[in-house]
Amino acid sequence: MIEWLFVPIAYLIGSISSAIIICRLMGLPDPREQGSGNPGATNVMRIGGKKAAAITLLGDLLKGLIPVYAANVWGVSVELLAGIGLAAFMGHLYPIFFKFEGGKGVATSIGVLLGFSWFLGGAFVATWLLIYKLGKISSLSALCASVLSPIYAWFIVGDVVIVGAATVMMVFLLWRHRSNIQRLLAKEEQ
Repeated sequence: MIEWLFVPIAYLIGSISSAIIICRLMGLPDPREQGSGNPGATNVMRIGGKKAAAITLLGDLLKGLIPVYAANVWGVSVELLAGIGLAAFMGHLYPIFFKFEGGKGVATSIGVLLGFSWFLGGAFVATWLLIYKLGKISSLSALCASVLSPIYAWFIVGDVVIVGAATVMMVFLLWRHRSNIQRLLAKEEQ
């Protein structure tokens, strides 16, 4: 029964905003008040450069990976594992510590997918890198990788519960990127 504590712990870990903390530690402006207003690695790069963005990206990835990996080592059921991953992801999107106003979730979803399977997370990253190399648009890369992640989950993991978790994350990633999608359709996204 103690395994169920992983879910609220994962949510709380997900609620830690790497972008806001890194910006404060590095003396940068609050990412919610600069650039796109999104507390994520891409916006941190705009306002603080590559080093700050890389640290933010790593922090966001780890808060998805650590709870899922720890639960995997603990040996929880696949259903609970999926719930833990989704809790960490939702914590990033809707953080209790920051008025439920979080980032878009790309790096945290990568961490969750890596926790489910290194190959699954690797497929997401490889897709992101390939699309970015071709188009140089971060949001397009994230959206393409996200849309393909449930398919990758089916072929790599083969468990309907993990496919379901990947699908839920995909839906929320699409929702959180809706303004990016509008700009992409209007050919205004950079």
